[in-house]
Amino acid sequence: MKIAGATVNQVPMDWDNNTRNIIDAIGEARRQQVAILCLPELSVTGYGCEDLFLSDWLAEKAWEEVLQIRAHCMGITVSVGLPVRIAGITYNGACVISDGKILGITFKQYLARDGVHYEPRWFDAWPAHKVVTLARGEESIPAGDLIYDVAGIKMGFEICEDGWRKDLRPGYRLRDRGVDLILNPSASHFAMGKSTVRERDVVQEGSSLFACAYLFTNLLGNEAGRMIYDGDIILAQHGRLLAVNKRFSFLPFNILVCDVNFRQPAASEVIPSTDTKERNEELTRAVALALFDYVRKSRAKGFVLSLSGGADSSACAVFVAEMVIRGIRELGAKGFAERVGLPAADDTWQQTVGRLLTCAYQGTRNSSTNTYEAARVLAASIGAVFHSWTIDDTVTAYTQKIEQAIGRTLTWEQDDITLQNVQARTRSPIIWMLANIHRAVLLTTSNRSEGDVGYATMDGDTSGSLAPIAGLTKVFVLQWLRWAQQELGHDGLYLVNNLQPTAELRPLERHQTDEADLMPYAVLAEIERWAIQERKSPVEVYHHLQHVGEPAQVKAWITKFFRLWSINQWKRERIAPAFHLDDINVDPRTWCRFPILSSGFARELQALERA
Repeated sequence: MKIAGATVNQVPMDWDNNTRNIIDAIGEARRQQVAILCLPELSVTGYGCEDLFLSDWLAEKAWEEVLQIRAHCMGITVSVGLPVRIAGITYNGACVISDGKILGITFKQYLARDGVHYEPRWFDAWPAHKVVTLARGEESIPAGDLIYDVAGIKMGFEICEDGWRKDLRPGYRLRDRGVDLILNPSASHFAMGKSTVRERDVVQEGSSLFACAYLFTNLLGNEAGRMIYDGDIILAQHGRLLAVNKRFSFLPFNILVCDVNFRQPAASEVIPSTDTKERNEELTRAVALALFDYVRKSRAKGFVLSLSGGADSSACAVFVAEMVIRGIRELGAKGFAERVGLPAADDTWQQTVGRLLTCAYQGTRNSSTNTYEAARVLAASIGAVFHSWTIDDTVTAYTQKIEQAIGRTLTWEQDDITLQNVQARTRSPIIWMLANIHRAVLLTTSNRSEGDVGYATMDGDTSGSLAPIAGLTKVFVLQWLRWAQQELGHDGLYLVNNLQPTAELRPLERHQTDEADLMPYAVLAEIERWAIQERKSPVEVYHHLQHVGEPAQVKAWITKFFRLWSINQWKRERIAPAFHLDDINVDPRTWCRFPILSSGFARELQALERA
C-alpha cells in the first residue's frame, strides 16, 4: 500500500492559502496512487492561531473548509488537522476522510506546555478510551480515541506531543488494539539537532515499540512569525527507517510517498534520504526559509539593515543572501521573484539580493576604517545596496541640548553609558526612515548573549521589526560566520572574520571590546546554559564552572551575569519578534518568562560569595 505524508506551508486563518495547499497535496497524492495520506497538525487553520482557538467561529470556519476538502478525497484516505469545539471547549483533532466520507476525528491526548508551547491555554487534552458522537448537519461523526480500518489496515494516531511522552504514549494502547499503522500529524518547531531526536525517539522507536509502520508529518515554514517548521516527513516500520524527505522546502507543499508492505515488512520500499543534519547547514536552511516566509507573508518589499561591519549585522546580511541563493536554486530566479512580490526577472542571485536588501553604515568619530571596509566589502560581495553616512552632527546636537539643560558638559568619566547610548539611538530614526521609504522589514541585530545581559541599547541597535539572530549565542554566530566563509563561499566575510567584536561607541583610544565590557563570550554562554536552560542557582552554576578560571574571577563573572540578567528583563520584553532556533531562547514571549522586578538573586549571590 502506498503511504504518504504531505507537509504544507500554512498561515493562520489564511483559508484560501491553507485549503489550496491541502487540496493540491491531495491531488498530487492521488496522481501517485497513494492510499493513505497524512497532513500536519492543525493544517486547516494553521498552528499559530493563539487565543483565536478559544472562539467558536474559528472552529466553525475550519469545519466548512474540511467539507470543501473532502470533495477532493475520492479514492484516497486523508487525515487533516483542525480545532474542534465541544460544549465551549477546544480540542485538537485529526479528521479522517476516506473516499469522500468522514470516518471520524481523533483528538490529541497530551498537550505541549513547556518551552515555546502553551497549548493548555487553548486546548483540553482528550481522555484515553473516550469516544463521543458529534452532530454536524445531518451527519453523526464518531470522535475521540479511535482506530480506523482502511482496506484491511488498522490505523491510529499519536498527535505531535503524544509521541514525545515516553512511557505514556497512546501508541502502547494502539499496539494492544492491533494497529498496523500509526500516523503522527505534527506542528513540531525547529531547533538545531531536534530532527535527529525526532527521527530516532519518536518515529523509529515508536515503530519498534508498537510493531507497526509509523508516519510523522510536520508543518513547513515560518507560519506565524516566530517558530519555524522544517517540513519533516519520516516513515519507519518495525524499527527500520524507510523514508525521510528533504526539509526546508520553499515550495507551498511537499509530498513523500513510500510503498509499505504490511504483511512482509522486509519487502517495504526504502528511499535513500538526501537531507542533512549538519548543524550549521540546518540552521542556515531554517533561517533562509524563515526570512523568505516572513517577507512574503508580511507583504513587505524587502529588508533594511544597519550594517556595522561587525559579526551580528554581517550574519543577518548573509542570511538574506542565503535566502535568495536557496530560493532561486529551488524555484528559479523568476519563480522566486514572483513568490516574494518582485517583478519576474531572470536575474543572478546578487542582482536579486540588490532588489531585496538595503544596507547602511552609520559611522561616528568612534568608528574605525576597519569596520567600514568590512561592511562595504560584504555588501558588495552579496549585491546589497550600500549607503554610508555619519551621524556625528546629530549626536552633537542632542548632546549640546542636554548639556545646556543640565548646565554642565558630559564627560566619558562621568557619563559613559549616556554617551554610548546616544550614538546607538541616533542611528535608529534614520534607518527607520530608510525602511519606511522602501516599505521594508527593518532587521535588528541583537544576539542571545546580548539579550542575556542587556548589552544592547533600547531604541538603538534593538530598533526594528524582526530579530533574526536573537535566538543564537555570540559564540555560535562567530563560528557560523567562519563556516559561511569557508563552506558557503562568502569570501566577502574575510574582513568581518578578522575583527574583534566591539560596539565602537567609546573613543578609539579607549580600545573598547565586547568581552572587556562583559566577560569572555564562551564563559557567558556556559553560564547561560546552567543558569537559564538548566535553571540552576548561582552556587550550582559555580560548581559547574569552577574549571574555567580562578575562583574569584569565576564568581565575579557569575555575579555579573545574574545581576545583569535580573535588571534587564524589561529589555528582553521589548526585543523584536525573533526566530526560535535552538533548544533555548530568552524571548519571554516564546520560552523564558522572568519577572521584570525581583530581588536580583540577592541572597543567592551572597551564598555564592561564601561558596
